[in-house]
Parts: sequence; structure tokens; C-alpha cells
Amino acid sequence: MRKIREALRLRADGFSGRRVAQSLSIGRATISEYFRRADLEDLSWLLPADLSDVDLERRLFPYSPGEARLAVPLPDWAYVHAELRRKGVTLSLLWEEYRGVHPDGYSYSRYFELYTRWEGKLSPVMHQRHPAGERLFVDYAGHTKTGEVPTAQIFVATLGASSYTSGQNI
Repeated sequence: MRKIREALRLRADGFSGRRVAQSLSIGRATISEYFRRADLEDLSWLLPADLSDVDLERRLFPYSPGEARLAVPLPDWAYVHAELRRKGVTLSLLWEEYRGVHPDGYSYSRYFELYTRWEGKLSPVMHQRHPAGERLFVDYAGHTKTGEVPTAQIFVATLGASSYTSGQNI
């Protein structure tokens, strides 16, 4: 508001909009908009002494409910995170469900970005000490496709702190 007051003062002193913009380091279009709004409100320099910055802002930039953007509802990220652990569930599928409920909701790229930010705030780190050769860690490598060749279940194993991995068919 201080710059608007100064712009009105400089205009009253005879400065052009271009000179006012240069003096205050504000764009010419912005200065023109300030002057237009001030003219609509019949404000000129000297402003009334009892006109505070808050009152000046309310007069120059009145609230218009039509201009306010409706808040886009955020998805329940905890639910999304839990659903992603289920087999066959993808972020794209969850986004489609979200858009089905909220047609004006976030685009896929924004949905993905917001989920990634939310997920980044989680702290799923669990530090464990693994003395070399003390434990063997085994993990299931996933479902295999069936076809003409007989199916096999694959497990992956490694010794703690060994940096080696071995696979075994069972």
C-alpha cells in the first residue's frame, strides 16, 4: 500500500505513468491498474488522513466472490499410500477414481507431484546392524508368468553385509 500511496503522490506532482513506474520499480501495467482503480474510487492525492492501509486496500481491491477460485479437494494421501500396497493398484488408477468423485480435481501430473511430496515427508527408515555372515536375508522375487514352460517360484537371498546376492529356484 505504501507504493500505491507514493504512486498517487507522484501522479499528483505531474509525473507520467511511465515515470512513476520507473521511480517505484513497478511495471507500467501495474501502475496503470492502480491509477484506474483509484479513479474508479475517486481517490487522489492527498488521501484522507483517516484512511488506513487496510481501508485503502479494501477500496482499491474489493473482494469479489466470483473471482475467488474454489479450493480443489485434496485426496486422502494415507488412503492412497495404503491402496498402492495392494496388488495391481497404481497411482494412475487411484487418480482416475479421484477424478470420478472430483471432476474438477487435480490433473494427473499435479496429483502425482502432490503425492510424491506427501510421501517424501514419511520417514520409513529403520537402521539395523547386520554383522557379516550372521544372518541370511531371503525375499520372494514376485509372481511368474504361466505358459508352456512349467512355472517356478523364485526367491532371492543374500548374507548381511556381504554385497552378494544369490537366486534359488524352489
